[in-house]
Amino acid sequence: MTYDLIIIGGGPGGVSAGVYAARKQLKTLLITPEFGGQSIVSEGIENWIGTVKISGNDLAKNLKDHLLAYAGDIVTVQEGEYVQDIKISPMSDIGEEAKGTFLIKTDKAEYSSKAVLVATGSTRRKLDIPGAKEFDNKGLTYCASCDGPLFADQDVAVIGGGNAAFETSAQLLAYCKSVTLLNRSEEFRADEITVTKLKRNPKFKIITNVEVAEIKGDKFATGLTYKNIKTGEVDELQTPGIFVEIGLIPTTDFAKDVVELNKIGQIPVDPRNQQTNIKGLWAAGDCTDGLYHQNNIASGDAVKALEDIYVNLHTK
Repeated sequence: MTYDLIIIGGGPGGVSAGVYAARKQLKTLLITPEFGGQSIVSEGIENWIGTVKISGNDLAKNLKDHLLAYAGDIVTVQEGEYVQDIKISPMSDIGEEAKGTFLIKTDKAEYSSKAVLVATGSTRRKLDIPGAKEFDNKGLTYCASCDGPLFADQDVAVIGGGNAAFETSAQLLAYCKSVTLLNRSEEFRADEITVTKLKRNPKFKIITNVEVAEIKGDKFATGLTYKNIKTGEVDELQTPGIFVEIGLIPTTDFAKDVVELNKIGQIPVDPRNQQTNIKGLWAAGDCTDGLYHQNNIASGDAVKALEDIYVNLHTK
């Protein structure tokens, strides 16, 4: 069968789109490896509007429950599947009805639809310096929620200067002896209120204008070296726990053959309606070239896209 719409992604954007698709009675397939998006690793999300504080796992459960409550026989959910490729097919072995539709290939099956919404978010950027690969999961980690408790009562380091870096630091401060944050500049990309709050904590230290040069260790990480960008001076920080929060890479590689990505892999969209330059293809959230990326923004992007998708499908 050919769906009206295929939604790729199970985070706030994908689920918001799924709920709206159900309410608008669009025959929809939602494909996602798991629900929740990147927030699933967060111990406490405090900016999800309408909820003072919620864990990533609870947010993921709420998103899934909300979608399934409306899905009925309108929205089909394929959880645990990864999209590998998108193609536009003028004809296919699915039959005449597939003419001019999208073919979506996953690791398990192929599907077709009249429209596609990509809401796949981003993945964590890896540290690319000597020692980073050798000590990955051996003291160097990208998930404070997963590995933070292993370093209770120890001095740890966080690399980065955005909201994720400061949120990770706040989480670690609850049980670590101290947290040292290293940032490339004197400016932070994190919310000012978060930065101010953490600076008051006597166990929290910030080192700015530095570039981490190498992860040191034997069987496990024992520390890192960093260079002052202004003076060139090299110093060392002894720590068994290094948490990396240096940004995100859009999860869009599967779409590169159907839409031109920008230089950092984002999908360019019209911010008025989230349309790409490919007819029938929309994108929402962190995978797009939108100026700001947050859970609430991804959700709004997706709702905007669904309104536009509905209009387009019903005015052909």
